Amino acid sequence: MYNYVRARLNKAASQLRDLPPTLALVWAAAPSYTLAWAVLLVLQGILPVATVYLTRALVNSLVAAVRAGAPWPGIRTVITLAAVMALVMLITQVFRSATIWISTSQAELTTDHINQLIHEKSITVDLAFYESPDSYDHLHRARAEGSYRPIAVIESLGGLLQSSITLVAMIAVLVPFGPILPLALILSTIPALYVVLNSSQHRYEWHYRHTAAERRCWYYDWLLTSADAAAEIRLFGLGNHFRSAYEILRRRLRTERMDLARRQGFGELCAGLTTLAISGLAMALMVWRAIRGLVSVGDLALFYQAFNQGLALARSLLENVGKLYENTLFLGNLFKFLSLKPNIVSPAFAAPVLTLKDGIQFENVTFGYPGTDRFALHDFNMALESGQITALVGPNGAGKSTIIKLLCRFYEPNCGDIRIDGIPLAGFSIEDLRSKISVLFQNPVRFNSTAAENIHFGNLKCTDDESVRKAAAIAGAEELIASLPHGFQTSLGKQFSEGVELSTGEWQRVAIARTLLRGAPIILLDEPTSAMDPWAEITWAEQFRCFAQGRTAVLITHRFTTAMFADVIHVMAGGQIVESGTHDELLALGGLYAEGWANQRDEAHISAAKVKYAS
Repeated sequence: MYNYVRARLNKAASQLRDLPPTLALVWAAAPSYTLAWAVLLVLQGILPVATVYLTRALVNSLVAAVRAGAPWPGIRTVITLAAVMALVMLITQVFRSATIWISTSQAELTTDHINQLIHEKSITVDLAFYESPDSYDHLHRARAEGSYRPIAVIESLGGLLQSSITLVAMIAVLVPFGPILPLALILSTIPALYVVLNSSQHRYEWHYRHTAAERRCWYYDWLLTSADAAAEIRLFGLGNHFRSAYEILRRRLRTERMDLARRQGFGELCAGLTTLAISGLAMALMVWRAIRGLVSVGDLALFYQAFNQGLALARSLLENVGKLYENTLFLGNLFKFLSLKPNIVSPAFAAPVLTLKDGIQFENVTFGYPGTDRFALHDFNMALESGQITALVGPNGAGKSTIIKLLCRFYEPNCGDIRIDGIPLAGFSIEDLRSKISVLFQNPVRFNSTAAENIHFGNLKCTDDESVRKAAAIAGAEELIASLPHGFQTSLGKQFSEGVELSTGEWQRVAIARTLLRGAPIILLDEPTSAMDPWAEITWAEQFRCFAQGRTAVLITHRFTTAMFADVIHVMAGGQIVESGTHDELLALGGLYAEGWANQRDEAHISAAKVKYAS
């Protein structure tokens, strides 16, 4: 037992390495509240000792007054001591109420501060972070535990400090009665200490092992309650399937948690019985001394109150030690997340602002996403001429969208170089590089905000409403927005207000407007016309050519009717370019592009015939 407790104490001491940064974090969030909290804790730790001494004095004075026939001087002493005790109890209650208010304020400020740190780290980590299940577990632990664990640590530390002050004082009160009684008080805490450390370690290990399972529970809950999945859940009758999966997983987790609680409860029962036996023997010893006249009635009251409070304080102290230990275990997850460093960073001496005179060059670029052996691009070479519109076509998985992610420097190539005006991308400041690029991603974000704000997010520095309207017009979204109940001030989406929900194609036009508002010299559009009808596609393509004059643009598309408007078309397959040329040149070549054009044309003719037949 001794060796086990010592091992646990050593391990606990090593885990407390996260305690100083936790205190620093709380201090940074709420310095004045933390200082006031610490002062109140010290005062509240001293006041119970004053109460114990006042109790002995009051009991002895009361006994003396009764024996003397209750003369006025004796009664006055009793009244004075009772009044002082009442004042101490009143002060204790005031301090307790003040501590609740201060702790709540401290907790709110600290929670907000930690969330800000998590958000700041989340938007700076490499995109590769989100490619790994371990990373999702890491982020889940940081988010789930980080928002309240530091406050729990402070509360535990505060309780520990207050209880320690009072307990030391109580032990000092017991010392005059002989060394056996303080020793009995200390020995009675050892079984509880064993239970506390053991239970805390097991709970932490259980949570760490089951992070993925808990995340999957959250995922099933999201599927069952999210609007994004609602249609398919109903259409394919998946509701009961996911409900069952959720219940099975929850049942397993619940059973294991209950088993942990059962073992902890049994351990606490055994520790409590041991403590009760030791305290009973100590009390019996003091009663025996009182019967023999070795101690006064006031001394017996003093001992009873001091020993009982000492036991309660010891239990509180151990509970706070356990909570402190457990919370610092979990806090390791938060600090590990906050200590992550991005691999993709700006150079110490960045190249000047981009001018884009010589274009963009991909030179023997090979790249595979983290966690996979498959290469999205293999020995890839491509030149994007400055001021031209380049279209990239090809089957799914050919590596087209990867080019956008590499140009934005979300990832680094495994080998090869990407250059702008002859300078490698790594030579530019990341902020400067990305400020010169505007992107329409394949699945653009649908911001639940007004139509104007949805477009404005493309360039927060733009304060000109006319520019927002112009971007909407070029994107083919102006007429759509004008038809909304409040025009550009209409809320889109229904998550936070009674807004208007747009179709996929309408959301796409708003996203294109957001991309164009940025006014960047490099424009990268991934499937910009995938949700447009043929008439809107042609109109948009013509307007985009006018807008893109003087800019370098890349269109990634499966629609050859969009690609044909480009200055040059690259056909990709297997992570490489297999054909290049203008629309007419590629048709004359008779290769993959010509075959794809013929297939899409035939499909268009068949669709037109069906529409004519149906009418």
